[in-house]
Amino acid sequence: MIRTSIATVKVRRRFRALRRTSFDAGYTAGANLGPRSSIALIVHKKPSMQNPSAPPIILASSSHYRRGLLDRILTEYQKVSPDVDEAREGDEAPRAQAARLARKKAEAVASSHPKHLVIGADQLAVLEERVLGKPGDHQNAVEQLLASSGKALQFLTAVCVLDPVGRRRYEHVDGTLVRFRRFDRRLAENYLRHDKPYDCAGSFRVEGAGFVLFESVTTDDPTALIGLPMIWLAGKLQELGYLLK
Repeated sequence: MIRTSIATVKVRRRFRALRRTSFDAGYTAGANLGPRSSIALIVHKKPSMQNPSAPPIILASSSHYRRGLLDRILTEYQKVSPDVDEAREGDEAPRAQAARLARKKAEAVASSHPKHLVIGADQLAVLEERVLGKPGDHQNAVEQLLASSGKALQFLTAVCVLDPVGRRRYEHVDGTLVRFRRFDRRLAENYLRHDKPYDCAGSFRVEGAGFVLFESVTTDDPTALIGLPMIWLAGKLQELGYLLK
């Protein structure tokens, strides 16, 4: 006969609340954090894949979608929101624009945090050579979805990593092709009321119920559609010694 003892286990909360502070900073070259910008220190109490002896990490983005992806592999990092002009330059191609904006965001933050590894990112949705912005409201989202019905939408997700150790820059652009099934206004309206993806270029959330609109998704990295190509990024962080092998 085997006796089993039951012990009372105290479960501690796995996450601490974000500690927020603010600082005064000024930047040049058209890419800056503004006169007062907030920094969020993200700390998770969980088994870590992060190398504790590596330099600190900053995510140069205000996106909670990107933060959610980075939370999967990092237990401690800062989040800084750069103030960057995201307008297209001349006849710049969408892929070049996405790469430039990711680089510009990373450089804006790295200029005042030279001892941190900085991750910058940007994503563009392209429909028939036309870049789609975030809809912002329900009516614009309906128009974006109806324009995409039965067509293919390309998502270009760029990431730039600035490493303070080797003073090197690493860049990558992921291309994901989303083919939409043919649908009418009724489905578009029903979906939008469900997910409310008004802060998402393309007017859908793949991590939500956006798949009801899809015919297929072609990608090398499914996380790229959410906002960061994590397969490439995790490999680069491991290569540079920021993740434990």
